[in-house]
Amino acid sequence: MNSRTEIRNYRVELAGFRQRVVVAVGFVLVMFLLLLSRFFYVQVLQYQHYHTLAENNRISLVPSPPNRGLILDRNGVVMAHNYSAYTLEITPSKTGKLDATLDALAKIVEVTPGQRKRFAKLMAESRNFETLPLRAHLSDEEVARLAANRYRLPGVEVRARLFRQYPLQTSASHLLGYIGRINDKDVERLQAAGVYDNYRGSDHIGKVGIEQSYERELHGVTGTEQVETDANGHAGRVLARTPPISGNSLVLYLDSKLQAIAEQAFGNYRGALVAIDPRNGGVLAFVSQPGYDPNLFVDGIDTTSWNELNNSPDRPLLNRALRGAYPEGSTLKPFMALAGLSDGVRKPSDSIADPGYFMLPNSSHRYRDWKAGGHGTVDMHKAIVVSCDTYFYRLANDLGIDRMHAYLGQFGFGQKSGIDMEGELAGVLPSREWKAKRSKMPWFPGETVIAGIGQGYNLATPLQLAVATAALANGGTVYKPQLVQAIIDSRTGKRTPVAPQIVRKIAISAADLDVVRAAMEDVTRPGGTASVANAGVSYRVAAKTGTAQVVGIKQGAKYDAKRLLAIHRDHAVYIAYAPAEAPTIAVAVLVENGSHGGTTAAPIARAVMDYYLLGKLPKAVVAPATPAPGDAHAD
Repeated sequence: MNSRTEIRNYRVELAGFRQRVVVAVGFVLVMFLLLLSRFFYVQVLQYQHYHTLAENNRISLVPSPPNRGLILDRNGVVMAHNYSAYTLEITPSKTGKLDATLDALAKIVEVTPGQRKRFAKLMAESRNFETLPLRAHLSDEEVARLAANRYRLPGVEVRARLFRQYPLQTSASHLLGYIGRINDKDVERLQAAGVYDNYRGSDHIGKVGIEQSYERELHGVTGTEQVETDANGHAGRVLARTPPISGNSLVLYLDSKLQAIAEQAFGNYRGALVAIDPRNGGVLAFVSQPGYDPNLFVDGIDTTSWNELNNSPDRPLLNRALRGAYPEGSTLKPFMALAGLSDGVRKPSDSIADPGYFMLPNSSHRYRDWKAGGHGTVDMHKAIVVSCDTYFYRLANDLGIDRMHAYLGQFGFGQKSGIDMEGELAGVLPSREWKAKRSKMPWFPGETVIAGIGQGYNLATPLQLAVATAALANGGTVYKPQLVQAIIDSRTGKRTPVAPQIVRKIAISAADLDVVRAAMEDVTRPGGTASVANAGVSYRVAAKTGTAQVVGIKQGAKYDAKRLLAIHRDHAVYIAYAPAEAPTIAVAVLVENGSHGGTTAAPIARAVMDYYLLGKLPKAVVAPATPAPGDAHAD
């Protein structure tokens, strides 16, 4: 037996044990109360919040893109509309091995190398999680085969999509423009404008032309569907739906038949034509030749077609009516005459003796007239009718470049017209100030002389020429050219006209206007530079022919179109309005390398006016005449 006997104090041990039990029970109770309070907070106080989160996990919001609005001509002819078709689409982030997926798809439906190449291009331009089209316009049989194999093709879907179609194909292509897939730059613009949410679910957006400038009207409002999904994310029943609102439709001033006649009249020539109603600024025809088929761009243009368009020497993608800048040539002379009359530099009866050239004081340089030997005694009326260069050389020198700039600018030269289409060029209306900003060289008197006949630095678009001609026709009111005549609300069907917009009114005396108008009418009569093209016309036409120089001619040399390469021949320019007594149409025509306005451009305008005013269809495509031998450089 141990000598030391351990004596335990059970009372102390029991008291300690009880304390530990109380602490443990207290801790458990506190934790239970905390847990209970948390349950109360989450399940009672925060019920609505977590219920919404749970519903969102169960319900997906799927955007419903709207139908795009139609584009109609003035007579209701559909120029752009939509149709439905099945597309084969892939979400690259869900496919795993994309190349293997593409190979598997090629065994089920036809997938060409070109389609794979275009898909790769779209991938490079898009985010990896976006759904991208591989093939469009699937047949019912192809849709069935894909549906049967869908279980082994993750990330692959067949969807019904709306496609844009331009039934007139190349006709009015530069005016209509086209839609294309939304890229990163488009997303940035939409986000900056605060409208990106309205494009969720939409793949396309207007890129150029009316499709771009009226994108807000045409697109519509995106709808949504609340779709119930299972644990695997597969869509089930639709719980609620907010239908999309279709885009509004546009009614143009343009007459599609008039447009087609104008395009056909160009034959194989390149160029542009703009026809405007001088009473309101409505654009009746808007031609840039050659055109292109905008349908090529809707699904994403293939490489072969793109190279053909982009590398063509005819530059079919260039909107010549809007962005082609050319010298006005002699079509500037009626406006120069008004400037001389308005500033008191000339009277209608003032005449000169035209020796066939003009010389500045103290200079030996001759600015030659297009007619060797000159036109004899020339007053303002005759100067316009026969397009006497010498008369307008002298007038320009007397006016000075700054007065010319101030007066001609009122007609819209050297500035954007404000047409409801993006991308317009302003052209060039030179002045001393303009040249000082452009270079360190001073303004030379000779530059004023050649500016008087629309050469030198002068550049104008066919659209600007048409706007100026319309202002001349209506007595001095400059209208903003307008493509869209009315907007039709997709919900109510209400047609809202787009009001004409007056840019400015030019103060032109009736007497001065009568002088110029009378001369322009005689341009189309025997002895005038446009008499041949207007022979037998049954309405009164006022016009002016012009020649825009492409390459310089050595002093004393004679212009001979036959000895020049086609691309070096002068451009043919022509402006006209009719009926002269009460104009309803004003036309500007430019034919690239067409040589003379009277023989090449005027017949095109005649075909347009005959149809618009008389309903007369041309018997055949107008074949612009070639210059007659010895018709050296006449307008």
